[in-house]
Amino acid sequence: MRERRDHFIGGDWVAAAAGGEIVVHSPATLELVGRSADAGPADIDAAVAAARQAFDAGPWPWTPARERAAVMRRMAAYMRERGDEIAELLCDEMGSPISFLKRGGGDGPSPLFEYYADLAETWPFEAPRQGALGPAVVRQEPVGVVAAITPWNGPLFILALKVAPALAAGCTIVAKPAPEAPLDAFYMADAAAAAGLPPGVLNIVPGGREAGEHLVRHPGIDKVSFTGSTAAGRKIAAICGEELKRCSLELGGKSAAVMLQDAAVESLVQCAIPLGLAFNNGQACAALTRVLVPRNRHDEVVDAMVSFVKGLKVGDPRDPETTMGPLIAERQRERVERYLGLGREEGATLAIGGGRPKGLDKGWYVEPTVFAEASNDMTIAREEIFGPVGVVIPYDGGDDEAVALANASTYGLGGAVFSADPDRAYRAASRIRTGTIGLNMFGVDPYCPFGGFKSSGIGREMGPEGLASFIEYKSVFNRARPEA
Repeated sequence: MRERRDHFIGGDWVAAAAGGEIVVHSPATLELVGRSADAGPADIDAAVAAARQAFDAGPWPWTPARERAAVMRRMAAYMRERGDEIAELLCDEMGSPISFLKRGGGDGPSPLFEYYADLAETWPFEAPRQGALGPAVVRQEPVGVVAAITPWNGPLFILALKVAPALAAGCTIVAKPAPEAPLDAFYMADAAAAAGLPPGVLNIVPGGREAGEHLVRHPGIDKVSFTGSTAAGRKIAAICGEELKRCSLELGGKSAAVMLQDAAVESLVQCAIPLGLAFNNGQACAALTRVLVPRNRHDEVVDAMVSFVKGLKVGDPRDPETTMGPLIAERQRERVERYLGLGREEGATLAIGGGRPKGLDKGWYVEPTVFAEASNDMTIAREEIFGPVGVVIPYDGGDDEAVALANASTYGLGGAVFSADPDRAYRAASRIRTGTIGLNMFGVDPYCPFGGFKSSGIGREMGPEGLASFIEYKSVFNRARPEA
């Protein structure tokens, strides 16, 4: 049981103005996990005011980069020391298997903070340039007060993708975690307090959609950084467009794993399932959920995928042997089950799964599912299901048709191409319109830009590009003292 009854505003713990609270239950056991404060308009106003004061009056925006970096490293150290606690909370809060959460050492967001701390110390915040009017200095300044709105399916890591580069740039932040998984965000607040981050630089106010819209519309916000559904992203983009407010949007996906004729089936399957239908219980925006295969190899691929899925262990996410846990909520399971029905109705062949796992009567579980003999125009191949469902789509032509099918989507977030010939795989990958793509593998690298084409979003996170998204440019001319 975790109690986080107060918001983190202006460096202090502040009770919710209306006394609201969010109650969190485990999606695996349905037992009470904890409670957090629930933000209303007054709480959002207070958090924005604190961030606005901290930005306009400083000192964070003009604190030397090396000093900002030192604070960020202390935050990283604090969170690393509590890595096991954080992983266990996330496991209880959102149902991700503990084996998935502790993969890579259980560092959580700490490496991101360290990476952006290092980057800040070498970033060209001031650079001389010879202009047509004479010598100039191009300054890179923080964009201002940032609204960071994050989802429930990777809550603390995705929050770090926004907070770490924004802090490195010199911004101040109001973070609104999702109500399904609000508790983990307070570890970042604890880290900020322990590290000596100045008051108001980071404010954390969990809340629902109404709180999020109030935050997006707030005149004190300079930029919105949002991760979530494409539908919500469109609304946020419209609001920001009306107000000429900067925004970056990391949205949905329907990523394709493209098997070329010469690819090894083992290479495909060993990537396409762990990073597809089984990726974070199928709740990952970049998951490889469309599997495009030559028709003459379709049955071979389906047989291998079914065999792999049979080896997945679905159950208690606290069990280190579990590879797949529950979905986040009952409504999410109902959504996935609706798509399972549509897949059958539209003529796809159910190869495995398609229901609720036997013996798991409590919790929001869905069987890992593979549909075969699907077509790219079926609903299950076009829309983001956000559950443990993979769709195998056969094609008859060569590489050109495979690329065309991969591109025949409103999304463009992730993808992978499989071939025995690396050059052939690269040629195909270079023609697929997506933000991140792998050759005989797939992954998301925090040192490289991540984001989407088309309806998968606007802008990039991670890598130097992630820091650049929190920057404004200023040209400074000095005719009186050109030597300056």
